[in-house]
Amino acid sequence: MRDIFLYVLISICVSSYAQSLISGKVSNENNSGLSGATVMVSKDSTGSILSYGISNGEGNFKIKLSSELDSLYLKISYLGYKSWSKVIQNTDQELEVQLSPSSEELKEVLVRSKEIEQRGDTLNYSVSAFTDQKDRVIADVLKKMPGIEVMPGGQIKYQGELIEKYYIEGLDLLEGRYSLANNNIAAKDVSQVQILENHQPIKMLDSLVFSERASLNIKLKKEVTVSGNAELGSGFSPLLWKVKATPMLFTKKNQAIVTYQANNTGSDASREIRDFSIEDFGREEFNISKSDWLSVRQLAEPPFTQERWLDNNVHLGSVNYLIRLKKEVDLKANISYLNDAQQQIGNTQTRFFTPTDTIDLLENTTNDLFMNTLQSKFTLERNTNDNYLKNELEINGFWDSQRGQIMTENDEVQQQLSNPFTAIRNKLRFLKPVGKQLVTFRSNTGFTEANQSLEVSPGQFENSLNSGQAFDAIQQTIQTTTFFTDNTVGFTKQMKGITVSPEVGISVKNQFLGSQLRFLDTDGVEILGRDFQNDLDFLSSRFYVTSKFTYKRNNWNVRLTTPVNFRSFDIEDESLNESQSLSRLTFEPNLYIRNKISAFWETSVSANLSNDFGDLQRLYYGFILNNYRNLQRYNSPLPENFSQNYSWRLRFRNPLKSLFASLSYSFSRTKRNLLYSNEIDQNAASIFEAIEQDNFSNSHRLNVKASKYFRNINTTFSIGSNYSISNREQILNSNLADVENQTIGFNFDVESEITDWLSSSYMGNFNYLQTRFKDRDFDEIRTQLHELDLFFYVADNQYFSLDTEYYFNNISEENRNNYFLNFNYQYTFEEIGIDLNASWNNVLNTDEFIRVSNTDFSYVQSTYLLRPSQILVSLKFLF
Repeated sequence: MRDIFLYVLISICVSSYAQSLISGKVSNENNSGLSGATVMVSKDSTGSILSYGISNGEGNFKIKLSSELDSLYLKISYLGYKSWSKVIQNTDQELEVQLSPSSEELKEVLVRSKEIEQRGDTLNYSVSAFTDQKDRVIADVLKKMPGIEVMPGGQIKYQGELIEKYYIEGLDLLEGRYSLANNNIAAKDVSQVQILENHQPIKMLDSLVFSERASLNIKLKKEVTVSGNAELGSGFSPLLWKVKATPMLFTKKNQAIVTYQANNTGSDASREIRDFSIEDFGREEFNISKSDWLSVRQLAEPPFTQERWLDNNVHLGSVNYLIRLKKEVDLKANISYLNDAQQQIGNTQTRFFTPTDTIDLLENTTNDLFMNTLQSKFTLERNTNDNYLKNELEINGFWDSQRGQIMTENDEVQQQLSNPFTAIRNKLRFLKPVGKQLVTFRSNTGFTEANQSLEVSPGQFENSLNSGQAFDAIQQTIQTTTFFTDNTVGFTKQMKGITVSPEVGISVKNQFLGSQLRFLDTDGVEILGRDFQNDLDFLSSRFYVTSKFTYKRNNWNVRLTTPVNFRSFDIEDESLNESQSLSRLTFEPNLYIRNKISAFWETSVSANLSNDFGDLQRLYYGFILNNYRNLQRYNSPLPENFSQNYSWRLRFRNPLKSLFASLSYSFSRTKRNLLYSNEIDQNAASIFEAIEQDNFSNSHRLNVKASKYFRNINTTFSIGSNYSISNREQILNSNLADVENQTIGFNFDVESEITDWLSSSYMGNFNYLQTRFKDRDFDEIRTQLHELDLFFYVADNQYFSLDTEYYFNNISEENRNNYFLNFNYQYTFEEIGIDLNASWNNVLNTDEFIRVSNTDFSYVQSTYLLRPSQILVSLKFLF
């Protein structure tokens, strides 16, 4: 640990050793600055490039390099102008360079566009350079671009970090639900994908507050783009159907994406409306995500494409519209409705390791899941250099239900769940200059409600609930409401190169929990006693004063946030005559330092202290039946968790060579006042409680990633590895034990256009998991995943492909190896723009998949029934 931080310190300090800073301005014949001029430094006119830079919008440039040479060769070039070159001394200096227009006639030459170009903090990826015959939508192309990752769930990362914004021609139409655009905008309509490094979304703060995150912008070929796609398909067995229609409009003042999708082929349409927004309100962000107190026991989902295992019947409708009312003022509406019915069939074998025994449980499961969701967001945004206003109104409703059947060795358990949830929230952020400072106001106010019910038959926990006597059924009901408001006022002012942003705010959160556990028997309904009821009010408030200091100079960025919080909590349960109050004054500083070592290298460190006091879901006095074999309560003082978090990151990127890499390490240590206890009986039913006792947990994480595009073989290679180790204390069956989890992972990806008639895609993952419980080592879990796709282009308008997959785990006694094979054929009617696609999925008719995982004290082996071998034929239209 000490050596790692020493290395971080050295890597930052070495950036100021033996370096020269060459700066200046590039202008034209009229002395106007030239934006985007290329500035290169080398040993001589034929030597390799030592460093380079791009002039900004005013024509200014800065290049920092480390070299022992006495002299350097400097060359500046700009399209349409004569190149300028000069031998200079290797010292700090500032140059004024004026370029002259080139009078030479351009010869007719064959120009091959660069894959990646850099202009200031913007990287421009040429879409045509990464596109081949099979690619239809922009998501197909993004995954080939070095430095960019498209995660299985649809999230996009750049250099290992999630992007902050997804723009289409500079406009944020979808507000975080960018999978809808990614999976529907035709690759042929896009000229460039732009990565906006260190992007500050609020124009007023661009020169005052730096950002370490990147955003992505889609550049279309036409100023007015009217396009879309449609698909109609059918197949067997059983009878399969698929319908999709997505018209789109993109102009300077209007953008729209409208879609209707329906299928029973296993394609999860809900993925296209997942929200990947990065909240900008701060760490105390209140959210309105759906919260389920009760659940039906479900199967662990297989880690591969859902078309192999998801048994669904889904309908999705989504309307997304943006209109520019006047300059820089946008009104947006995003409305989606989802109706989905899914079925899960399989079994779960769980082995619990207690300090004195081993308990095995086999559950054969059949679940029916019903989702009925309406989500809406209305946004008004003004984003100019002298004014910022953003107001978001969200209204969401979930009317979900589930039913499940579990067969164990001794019983057949029926489960019926109703879990509706409604939420409304309004967020406002306003910035306006007053005198020489920017005044800021932020508000976040919302309300959520859930009324959920779980019925289980026959009744469970007879020994704890009914003196060992069997009963017909048990019903758990939950009613919860939450009201919250968080309001902040402050200002931002720049003083001697340092931006100071003090603010003061107050937040209030009021939660209510009502619950009852009932016997359902032939004799009627019996409500259990007070130990199984809750009538709880939870009021928390926070008054805070925060100062943020931002420093940006040359290649250094420093940000220090110093929040001081006064928190108070009042909890009361009238039915149980329980109450408690708590007040705490906390200081939670956050420090971030970034240094751009050179044109290619960048390093950063961060450190913060934080306090977490829990909420209603971690403090209630009466037992709640969360699922058919889990009865829990938190009959304890309010949780108090104090965390220390430290991280370091090193990045390398060379767009000229299409090479990107990153290395990161993080350490966290948390002190808790509560220790959690599980009591597991011989039927694997567990009772969960919290006990007041100080304890600590630690975790270390190390990640490395690299990707490179090789132009001469049209191939992108990506490699990565991760290592993590964590430990904490746990009470199991009244025994205190240390639990340690250790994971190691390796991954390797290749996207290659081997020849004009063959391209391939390969992805491999290797994972190792090791758990230690007290003095016992569990068996190591080893898993492998390999996917190889081959595409054969038999003509300009047709291709066929073979998709192969292999999965392995070392724990399963049977079916350790799983093999899958798909066959696809596509013919394009070029005159009318229609694709005829025929696919034969699961050619080998693999009927089940076994997945192995572990918890702190158990192995879980899930067997999931897969979709049978199926044939689907579809017509796809691009318009």
